[in-house]
Amino acid sequence: MKVGTDAVLLGAWVNIENTKTILEVGTGSGVISLILAQRTLPYAKIEAIEIEKEDAEQAQENIVRSPWPEKIKIHHQSLQSFIANKTFDLIVSNPPYFINSHLPPSGKRSQARHTGSLNYTELIKYAVKLLSPIGRLAVVLPFEEGKQFQTLARASDLHVVRQLAFYSRQGKPQERWLFEFSFLHTEIVNENLILHATGEDWSVDYKKLTRDFYLDL
Repeated sequence: MKVGTDAVLLGAWVNIENTKTILEVGTGSGVISLILAQRTLPYAKIEAIEIEKEDAEQAQENIVRSPWPEKIKIHHQSLQSFIANKTFDLIVSNPPYFINSHLPPSGKRSQARHTGSLNYTELIKYAVKLLSPIGRLAVVLPFEEGKQFQTLARASDLHVVRQLAFYSRQGKPQERWLFEFSFLHTEIVNENLILHATGEDWSVDYKKLTRDFYLDL
């Protein structure tokens, strides 16, 4: 699995204040967990679930080679079969998002990008079970799918407390939502971010958010 803008955005943006226990659902190559390991205090612990065997092995290899191998534990299994003896302060996911579109020819790519193996209702259901009373669920989704997810989360008493509208360029339609949900109902913090300022150059705001995670910034 390649490192994509969505994963870097979510890992860099999500609020980690007072976060000691983290669960990542669908870790892929492990990039979000690695970013969170870099951002959090030394005692924070991260568990990462990955259903694809090859991806779980790649994530494990990346974590072993990182400065934070003791902070992250990889689980090669589905969220539906995951059993935890604790709750989590933060659950984070870059979930499958294609709902009714054609499946790509690769079964692995299909599983990573389509909701057949983990739909939104299930993700929310298990997040509700695994979150601490003051825990947060953070996701990144395309615009339309994000609105659907928000409606489903609200039905399970998860409320948006923070959201970022992401645009690739000025004047283009919104492409992504980044959401943080909580059982606590508070005023929503609204943010906006544009990826490209002019041409192919990244914007100042995007560089400021992600500079700690790119070698060439």
